[in-house]
Amino acid sequence: MQQITLNHKTILLTGAAGFIGASLTLRLLKDCPDSIIIGIDNMNDYYDVSLKEYRLGQIETLAGRKDTGSFTFIKGSIADKALIDSLFDQYHPAIVVNLAAQAGVRYSIDHPDVYIESNIIGFYNILEACRHSYDDGASGVEHLIYASSSSVYGGNKKVPFSTEDKVDNPVSLYAATKKSNELLAHAYSKLYDIPSTGLRFFTVYGPAGRPDMFYYSATQKLIRGETIQIFNYGNCRRDFTYIDDIVEGVVRVMKGAPERATGDDGLPLPPYAVYNIGGGTPENLLDYITVLQEELLAAGVLPQDYDFDAHKELVPMQPGDVQVTYADSAALAQNFGFTPAVDIRAGLRSFAQWYGEYYHTGG
Repeated sequence: MQQITLNHKTILLTGAAGFIGASLTLRLLKDCPDSIIIGIDNMNDYYDVSLKEYRLGQIETLAGRKDTGSFTFIKGSIADKALIDSLFDQYHPAIVVNLAAQAGVRYSIDHPDVYIESNIIGFYNILEACRHSYDDGASGVEHLIYASSSSVYGGNKKVPFSTEDKVDNPVSLYAATKKSNELLAHAYSKLYDIPSTGLRFFTVYGPAGRPDMFYYSATQKLIRGETIQIFNYGNCRRDFTYIDDIVEGVVRVMKGAPERATGDDGLPLPPYAVYNIGGGTPENLLDYITVLQEELLAAGVLPQDYDFDAHKELVPMQPGDVQVTYADSAALAQNFGFTPAVDIRAGLRSFAQWYGEYYHTGG
């Protein structure tokens, strides 16, 4: 593994106004006071844009201090090849973290075009730019890190999910695009000796998260007095991963690029790796909801006499969903000395407290 120093580096981070992207940017600004972070995001309206603007506001406030790295934001799409090429030409990033993507399993069923545009064409543009960063003997990109997803495991019956498992049977277009990213990255790593690492995230949650995620959307529905639907009659288990654990894992992986090496045929061996980042403790969905309810009450987001049973409905499995997700993160622990540690009680408490402050519902 090639050790990489993040400070004194230019880092291109796509999806900078997104949940993970903004949280990672805040961490890098604090940890790398002499770094230059270039953030790009198209600020689309897949969910409330004001939440993305809130995250950007936090970043800009922190970046305005003298003891942090610098931050430059560009509003644009990674599917815009001319824009991506111009960013590489202007800033010459040493490290690229590609988190920009159209997210959501169910949304991909009715809106396939945006997934192909962002997740396939956009990622191709990033790979091409990385490839040409070495032109004319330039040092180029030291490490490309990109977001994959636990969804690539599809209906895999073997648990926990290992990166050694076969993942050729996606059950959603979103999953198919993420697996395609891994395949494209492998090809480019082999052909052009680009050190790349894919990270399969498992159900990320926490403050300032995505409103389409269950814990967030359920909170909003409960506040409005609506009924929340619990899929597969509650017989689902999810490997929930708190945002701080995700960020810690990403930062550690950024510092360790796959080693460049030459094979017996004289050609480069692909400097390529894929890791799971998951909590490693699948939670029953009903138990998760119970903890969420308790923390919403404790934070004063919902009144103490709220009738939760009257606002829950058990429904069948939905297309594109899977019954269980469970990460085998042993490789991450072995290579980077990191295992996610925040339990759902602590994680949902942080979310509930943030929610109360952000929406002014807290008591």
